[in-house]
Amino acid sequence: MRVREMHSAEAGDAVDAVFHGLSPRSRYLRFHAPVPRLTASMRRRLTDLDGHRKAAVVAECRRQPIGIARLIATGDDAAEIALAVVDPWQRRGVGTKLIAALSRLATDLRYAELHGDVLGENQPMLHLVRRAFPGARLTRAEDDIVRVTYPLTFELTHEDLVAGLRW
Repeated sequence: MRVREMHSAEAGDAVDAVFHGLSPRSRYLRFHAPVPRLTASMRRRLTDLDGHRKAAVVAECRRQPIGIARLIATGDDAAEIALAVVDPWQRRGVGTKLIAALSRLATDLRYAELHGDVLGENQPMLHLVRRAFPGARLTRAEDDIVRVTYPLTFELTHEDLVAGLRW
């Protein structure tokens, strides 16, 4: 298995493969609602990547997508994240690797905070979040939603400072 950044040209096939690899229960937990099929507008939103404000990583096994983690900017330095792993690969470390890769990408893109919503009943995801984001703040919101907030830290190098001044 390998995890890498996903690009918009390949996003459609990856999104289709992962969506179809999710059971109705997994789709419900991912989208917080029953989603029997991937509509054209949902597919457009999930495949719309620009590499900065909308970015994603994909996990593959033998070149077949088995999971996707996405981030969408919600401010200048904050991004919402979402994760899906096909059912046969759940609880096998794929989610952990996806979150780690997405966190590195977010740090490279200079995001200072990641956040996301998890259904309170999705205990495997909450367990993954606690393991992958030590020190994350988990707060209960309405409708049994748990809001996860995780501050990222990154090292500012001399080169970064000079590049920022030139910008």
